[in-house]
Amino acid sequence: MFIGGSVGIMAQDLKKYWKNYIDGQWVDSLSGESIVIENPATAQPLAEVARATEQDVDMAVAAARRCFNSRELYNMRPTNRGVLMFEIARHLTEMADEIALAECLDNGKTLTGGKNEALAAARYFTYYGGLADKLEGRMIPLGADYVDYTIPTPFGVSAQIVPWNFPLQIAARSVACALATANTVVLKSPELSPLSTYFIAEACDRAGVPKGAVNILCGYGHDCGASLVAHSDVDHIVFTGSLKTGQSILRAAVERVLPCIMELGGKSAGVVFEDADVDQVINSSAAGIFSNAGQVCSAQSRLIVPTKLRDEIVEKLAAKAKSLSVGPGIDGNDITPVISGPQAEKIEGMCLAAVQAGAEAVAGGRKSAELAGHFIEPTVFANVTADMTIAKEEVFGPVLSVLTYDDVDEAISLANGTDYGLCAGVYTKDLAMAHWAADQLIAGQVFVNEWFAGGVETPFGGTKRSGYGREKGQEALQNYVQTKNVGIRITSGGGGRPGG
Repeated sequence: MFIGGSVGIMAQDLKKYWKNYIDGQWVDSLSGESIVIENPATAQPLAEVARATEQDVDMAVAAARRCFNSRELYNMRPTNRGVLMFEIARHLTEMADEIALAECLDNGKTLTGGKNEALAAARYFTYYGGLADKLEGRMIPLGADYVDYTIPTPFGVSAQIVPWNFPLQIAARSVACALATANTVVLKSPELSPLSTYFIAEACDRAGVPKGAVNILCGYGHDCGASLVAHSDVDHIVFTGSLKTGQSILRAAVERVLPCIMELGGKSAGVVFEDADVDQVINSSAAGIFSNAGQVCSAQSRLIVPTKLRDEIVEKLAAKAKSLSVGPGIDGNDITPVISGPQAEKIEGMCLAAVQAGAEAVAGGRKSAELAGHFIEPTVFANVTADMTIAKEEVFGPVLSVLTYDDVDEAISLANGTDYGLCAGVYTKDLAMAHWAADQLIAGQVFVNEWFAGGVETPFGGTKRSGYGREKGQEALQNYVQTKNVGIRITSGGGGRPGG
């Protein structure tokens, strides 16, 4: 099916019931229960997904364990693992239009955004497929009597829990790393928007990935997710989501001393210096906070500006926000729905609390009164101070807070003054200032003059309460392997000839 626009694209074009993928088979849940998936643009039911519970998790983990213990992936020549991953990427690319529809209807994205996510997912498999044969050990010199070397070895069964904002792309980056390093996977898709993740299972199936290597199921966090991270046969955990849920997972992991990759959100700030190109600041800031309705962990949710530029920047940001169209992604709007009613209520509540605390909503600040779905107006707050909740806590919606400063040390202090440290940004024409500020900012990734500069190749992850470990880039592979050292004595002693 080719999707060239919104004309004729309706919810009935989407499959109504989706099964879980376990041990190379599409299966119902053992309980026979299902989860109803809602279209956030209409607040109406869209489809049903088989609801995985503890028994289904047991089946999926057992399948992943059998596959790992068979060593089929590990014994495969790494180059051939890469070829297998290239095939996964090819199938994802071929299904990109179907994926776009699923992402648009169950997640709220535009068709273009959904297709871009499909192509980004494919890119992860080609990128890490190309690195599968480049993860090498090293020789360690210990003298004439010894040979010593290291081997990067997989952990085993990797439990992966992905969020609802970019489900396919985030699933792809962790599944691809796991396969490249010969781990097997049990992935729990997000119960609010699970549909696109099943295309990874379909692509793996078509590509001939060994049965049990990749298992994908959908369930609620309190039973399916909790059962997965606590399972005795899980060796490794990858989680992207909220700080509170991440802390709960970490407590479970501590009991078994499991290695984890944690990406727990942010409250990222862009720092504007006086020489910055203001129009560039406005365009970059709008992309940084309004993309995907602000439901981006690395969103630029704070903008820290010099007092002398405050009025100009606030005025232009407000005009930019008011110029954006709000509506269903299927119609190609700029601001698409947030994922659910409770999420919309939470965002609006934080906005109302910010006004009560003294912030000024120069644009937006409320739910849309005209639209039936879960829509938040693109929002810009001025007169925000560092002690306000809106400046400290993650909103996860299209809400930008503008703070001001009088000297650069104050600007850096404001940027670093939250519990998070995922991303940061710098706007300046002065290269020396950019380097200095990037060094001063406490963040896993710093953007200069363009928010979201980077790609699959650039390592991504946080500091402080934003988590630890890295996804994306070559660095990510190191989080999916452990180092085994092999030391061999090759002589009978004394440095003589073997057998002498």
